[in-house]
Amino acid sequence: MIEVSAKLGRGPVFLAGEVLECVITFTNPLSASSTSASSEMLAWASAQIHCQFHASENRVALPPSDGSKYDVQAENETVFVPNRGERGQCILSTPPKILFCDLRLDPGESKSYSYCETLPIDGPPSFRGQSVKYVYKLTIGCQRVNSPIKLLRVPFRVLVLHGLKDYQFPQDEVVAPSNPFLEEEEGLKKDSRLADLATELLMVATSRRSLHLYNISNTRGKVGTFCIFKTVYKIGEDVIGTFNFSEGDIPCLQFSVSLQTEESIQEEFQRRRGQPISFSTHARHQEACLHTAQSSFSLPIPLSSTPGFTTNIVSLKWRLHFEFVTSGESAGTCLVRGSQSEAVTWTGVEQMEVDTFSWDLPIKVLPTNPILASYVSQFSSTNSITI
Repeated sequence: MIEVSAKLGRGPVFLAGEVLECVITFTNPLSASSTSASSEMLAWASAQIHCQFHASENRVALPPSDGSKYDVQAENETVFVPNRGERGQCILSTPPKILFCDLRLDPGESKSYSYCETLPIDGPPSFRGQSVKYVYKLTIGCQRVNSPIKLLRVPFRVLVLHGLKDYQFPQDEVVAPSNPFLEEEEGLKKDSRLADLATELLMVATSRRSLHLYNISNTRGKVGTFCIFKTVYKIGEDVIGTFNFSEGDIPCLQFSVSLQTEESIQEEFQRRRGQPISFSTHARHQEACLHTAQSSFSLPIPLSSTPGFTTNIVSLKWRLHFEFVTSGESAGTCLVRGSQSEAVTWTGVEQMEVDTFSWDLPIKVLPTNPILASYVSQFSSTNSITI
C-alpha cells in the first residue's frame, strides 16, 4: 500500500498566468507487520493540468466534439488520460510531466516531488453556472506494474484578469532590493511580479471614484434620486449606494436592490432562438421607506463568486436590479384623535393604490488577490489517495 498526497503550496486559487506549485509525496506507511521484504514499487507517475467544460444539454447546442478518441484510449490501462471518466469536454490542457520512473519505497520511507506549471493565460475562468461549467484540475496518475492506473485529482480555482497578457516585463527591471546571498529562480521572480502587477491593476481600476447621480421616476413623476460613487468593483468588496426621496413628487413605499449576474449563451450556441438569460441573485436589500427622506444599502460581492467574463460560448455580466413600489396617490395617512386627550395618533390606511417598476444598473466586477480568495475556497489545498 502506498499513500499519495498532493499539496498546493499557496492555496487553491490562482490567477491565469501564474505558476502553480504542488508538492506530491509518495509514502510507504510503516505498520506493525512491516518487514524488510515489504517494499513497494511504482512503475511511473505523471502530472498534468486540464480544464473540463460541461454544458447543459437543454440550454446549449455544442458542435460535435473530437473527444471520442479519448474514450477509446481510456480503455487502455497503460495510457495516462487525466480526464478519464470526467463529464464534458477537455478544452485546455498542459503538457504532461513525468515525476519519476521505477520508484521503490521501503517501509516508512517517503519521497516528495515538486510539480510546477504556468497556468495558460488565455483560458476561461473557473465557473459553475446554470448553463455551463469550467472546472480546473491537476491530475496525478501513477501505476504499479501490471496494475491499472490510479488518478489523484486536485481541483483548484482560476481567476482571469484581462490586461496581463499584453504586459511585457522589462529585462532589466529591478522590483526590489535583492539579497546577493540568496538565489531565486527567474520563473518565480516573474510569477511574483505578475501577482504584484495584478494587484496594482486591480487597485487602479477599482479605486477611481466619481459621483454618479440617477433620477428615479415613473410615468407620473419623480420618485427620488440614486447616488453611487463607482461602478467597478473587486469580488469581496461592498456595493454601496444611497437614495434621496425628499425631492420626489411620488411617495415611495418600498424598494429592493438585488446584486445579480446575467449568464447568457452566445446566439450561435443557443438551443432555442431567443432563449431567456439566466439570472442569479448573490445579495439583496429590501426596505419600507414611506416618509423616509434618505436611505442607503450595502451589498457584499461574495469572494466565491465569478467576476464578469466572456468566452466564445457564454457571457457573464453583473448588475444592480432595483424594484420600487410607489403610491398611486398622495401620501395616505389617517388621523385618529383620542377621546380623552388632544393627542393625535397616526395609523396606516387599510388599502392603497400602488404602482411598481424596476430598473437595472450594469456594474463591472473584477477578480481580487488570489490569496484572499483562497480563504473562502471550497477546495482543499491537500488531497490524497491510497493505492
